Amino acid sequence: MDRQQRIAVIGGGSWATAIVKMLSNNSNQILWWIRNNEVVEFINKYSHNPNYLSAVEIDLSKVELNSSINEIFNQADIIILAIPSAFIDETLSRVKPEFFKDKVFVSAVKGIVPEYNQVIGEYLNSKFFVSYNNILAISGPCHAEEVALEKLSYLTIACSNLENAVLVSNLLSCRYIKCSISEDIIGVEYAAVLKNIYAIASGICHGLGYGDNFQAVLVANVIQEMEHIVQVINPMKRDIKHSAYLGDLLVTSYSQFSRNRVFGNMLGKGYSVKSAQFEMNMIAEGYYAVKCLIEMNKRYEINMPICRAVYNIIYERISPAIEIKLLTERLK
Repeated sequence: MDRQQRIAVIGGGSWATAIVKMLSNNSNQILWWIRNNEVVEFINKYSHNPNYLSAVEIDLSKVELNSSINEIFNQADIIILAIPSAFIDETLSRVKPEFFKDKVFVSAVKGIVPEYNQVIGEYLNSKFFVSYNNILAISGPCHAEEVALEKLSYLTIACSNLENAVLVSNLLSCRYIKCSISEDIIGVEYAAVLKNIYAIASGICHGLGYGDNFQAVLVANVIQEMEHIVQVINPMKRDIKHSAYLGDLLVTSYSQFSRNRVFGNMLGKGYSVKSAQFEMNMIAEGYYAVKCLIEMNKRYEINMPICRAVYNIIYERISPAIEIKLLTERLK
C-alpha cells in the first residue's frame, strides 16, 4: 500500500493499552476501539485509560479512539484483537462481513472461543474465511504491567506468512520490546491457552501452601504435558524450550502480575470460583480455556492430568486440597 497502514486495536483492557503504547513508537495511524463511550471520552480528554494501566500516557496525536466497531474495521488494514476470548464471538458478529475482506488479523487474545472450542486463528478462518496467511498470533513472555514500565520484554509473532510476521514485528519492536518470528501459529496459540490453565494450577498449589520445591516439579511436569498436547493437536517440529512456550509458561506461573495465578491462589485459599472472579476485576482466561480444552479432548483423548485437575476443581467443585493431593501421586 502507498499510504501507511492503519492499525486497529480492539479492546480496552491492560493488554490492549500496552499494545497501543508499543505501536505508538512506530506508527501515527492507530485506531483504538473501546466499547464504552465514556471511557473513550475520558481518554480523549485526559490521555489515560481510567481503568487499566492508568499511568500510561496515550499519544492522541497518533491514536484515534472510537466506540463504533464497524467504523474501526472499515478504516483499518491491520486489526489486533485484544479482548477476552469469551467476548470475541459477540463482538465480531456485529461487524459487517465485508469489513473482514483483505484485512490482516493479529490475535493477542490467548484464549479459546467458547462457542466454537477453537483458538482465535481457527475461529477467524472457519467463521469469517480469513486466510491463515493473514492471521497472526502474539505470544510472550510479556505482561502488560511491565510494558507500561518499559521493562525489557520479548514477543514472538507467529504466522505462516513470514512477510506479515515481519511487518507486525517491526510495528511492535522498540527500545524495550524485542520480537522474534515463528511459523507455528497454531502451536503458539495453544501454548498461550495452556499456560493460563497451568498458571491456575500453580496458584492453587501456592494457595494450599505447597512450596518452591513442589512448584518446580509441577512446572517440569507441565511443560511435558503441554508439549504432548500441542504436538497431538498440531504435529510439527518445534522446540518447546523456546520462550514462546516455556518462557510464557514460566512468567504466567510465577509472576505477581499473572491474573490466572492470582485466580488459582484464591481458589487454593478457599475462595469459591464466583467470589474469586468478583474480587479480581479482570478475566482469568484459563477459567474458560480449561472447560473448552476438556470438551475438545473428547476428540483427541490426550492424557492431561494437570489440566484435568484444574477442571475438576473449577467445574466439578472437587476440593482443591483433595484434587492436588491426588495429582501429587502422578507427578515425577
